Amino acid sequence: MKRILYKIILLSIVISLFNCTSKEKITIEKTTNNTSATNLIEVTKAQFKNSNMTLGKLEEKSFPTIVNVNGMVDVPPENKAIVNAKMGGYIKKTPLLIGDKVTKGQVLVTIENPEFVTLQQNYMEIQGQLSYLKADFKRQKTMLGENITSQKSFLKAESNYKTALAKFNGLHKQLTMLHISPENVLNGNFTSETTIYAPISGSVTKVYVNRGSYVSPSSIIMEIIDNSHIHLELSVFEKDILKIKKEQEINFKIPDASINVFKAEVHLIGTALEENRTIKVHAHLEDESHSNFLTGMFVNAEIITDDFLEKALPNEAIVVIDDKSFVLVLNKTDENNYYFEQKEVEIKESYNGYKVVKNANTFSSNTQFLTRGTYDLLGE
Repeated sequence: MKRILYKIILLSIVISLFNCTSKEKITIEKTTNNTSATNLIEVTKAQFKNSNMTLGKLEEKSFPTIVNVNGMVDVPPENKAIVNAKMGGYIKKTPLLIGDKVTKGQVLVTIENPEFVTLQQNYMEIQGQLSYLKADFKRQKTMLGENITSQKSFLKAESNYKTALAKFNGLHKQLTMLHISPENVLNGNFTSETTIYAPISGSVTKVYVNRGSYVSPSSIIMEIIDNSHIHLELSVFEKDILKIKKEQEINFKIPDASINVFKAEVHLIGTALEENRTIKVHAHLEDESHSNFLTGMFVNAEIITDDFLEKALPNEAIVVIDDKSFVLVLNKTDENNYYFEQKEVEIKESYNGYKVVKNANTFSSNTQFLTRGTYDLLGE
């Protein structure tokens, strides 16, 4: 029994020693230099090279003053069209679906209504009366000049003719608006249908009707949007609006669709406050050709209102430990090793891969920092 217990104890010791050995760091070793009052982190030059570590100095970088805003992708008013009927009727044909491309003048829907026939009938009847009324008006005018007829008869003939002419012109305009040819009507070719054509080129974004449904002049049949020119409509809070100027640079993202950052520029600044105490800012995109933005997409944007120069280090050079920021400063070097000293720094803004070092004046211009690989040494 004692022999078995002895073997178990011996095996446990061997396993413990093996685990301790396996936990040793393979790529980078950290040792404490006890020859100095300061603890230094030692990295061999071979380890430094193999781990792709780099050294660097404080750099003077440009940091922007940013106003963060939200907004949406939109198009100019002339690039958005609401399609409706000039007169009520029943939808007979509606061949388009949401997403279909249309060109200006293309057939969108066909509407049918018996009242269209009545309109054409009235137009033809009045046209037939005009010849007689015009002749009577001229005759009465001639007779009045020769004192053969009374002023009253002349005025009545004039009124009848001009009233009929006004009705004729009005009906002619209505038929034209309905895309019904007045010439065909005068030739006796009546129709109970009218066609609605696309007012602009673009894509169908909404369809509100089905075949057989009734539409009135106030009904919206569909919506067409031309995305060939898009812009940003941003909402800037009242407290920030005085910082915004034309041609200021904008960086923006479409958070729900892409992680990429796109460029724009302030083009117009609104002059009226909205109910939520914001002002609309209109921005043009730097490059529209490589984007597939859709109207209504939500936008997060940064308007760069100013910039300033600061001493900074790359983000990789700084490690945060317990809410404090630290860097590694090269203390000394010898034939085979680098020796780094851990220093606390105060950090301000961060932008474009660099962070402002607030206490940069505590370091000399020749101070070298570990700019890549800091986390491997301090982040564990």
